[in-house]
Amino acid sequence: MTSTPRRPDAGVRPDPTGAATGPDGDAPGRGYLLDNARAEAGERFVWLAELFDGVTRGHFDRLGVGPGSRCWEVGAGGRSVPEALAAAVGPAGYVLATDIDPSWLAAGDGYEVRRHDVAADPPPEPGTFDLVHTRLVLVHVPDRARALATMVAALRPGGRLLVEDADTALQPLACLDDGGPAQRRANRLRDAVRELLARRGADLRYGRTLPRALRAAGLVDVAAAGSFPVGGPACDRLEAATIRHVRGELVAAGLAGDAEIDAHLAAVHAGELDLTLAPLISAWGRRPAEHAPAPG
Repeated sequence: MTSTPRRPDAGVRPDPTGAATGPDGDAPGRGYLLDNARAEAGERFVWLAELFDGVTRGHFDRLGVGPGSRCWEVGAGGRSVPEALAAAVGPAGYVLATDIDPSWLAAGDGYEVRRHDVAADPPPEPGTFDLVHTRLVLVHVPDRARALATMVAALRPGGRLLVEDADTALQPLACLDDGGPAQRRANRLRDAVRELLARRGADLRYGRTLPRALRAAGLVDVAAAGSFPVGGPACDRLEAATIRHVRGELVAAGLAGDAEIDAHLAAVHAGELDLTLAPLISAWGRRPAEHAPAPG
């Protein structure tokens, strides 16, 4: 089994809405629910990479990322995608990995690391990137239109933007087969997590809007695809890490009790559930050579 990753430091971490969050996730009800400050964030990065990195790398290949490409990974979180980009672009290319909390990233692994808030800060090195990519970020960002405009402004003319995000309203269940009490409990807890996300400002229907949002941001040649993992150890491990990450918030909000959470985690660890995720919608488009938008 993959060992639990550790970030290099601890302490107070900023969240996407500006509310400070400590390593124990204080300030409940504010900011990014699945913040980077807890150890469970590193576990989630591992299993999200296991589930989705193959999908993401396939899009990189399709969009022409290769030796010499300049790439910006937005809200990188963990190391797997920046490392994949660095391997693809080689020493002649350049990869910038940014996050509002970059403490899980490792500068010197073939990519540059910067702290950056895509919804508040200006684009780094505007007009220079061949590819800008973000995954499972914008659904949590309050000003999504501004974040998109910032990413588009960073593209060179002809550069590509790839945005991948979930649509938890499109498929809200943890267990598609809800024929037993453990499965129904899993679905109740998934509803509770979705409620917490909605209270923090997440758009649970955002994934399906991506093609329209990319066109509204001024991109052309827009297309999209979906990925829908169903079952397996990675889904189980991601579920366990997520529930442990938000356990305190679930209990504090009265959305679940400790006994219910313990029973669910026991069922997950025993392999009794066929857990699934919301679809990941990947959408991409090209910045035209003329009349490119600026961030607004």
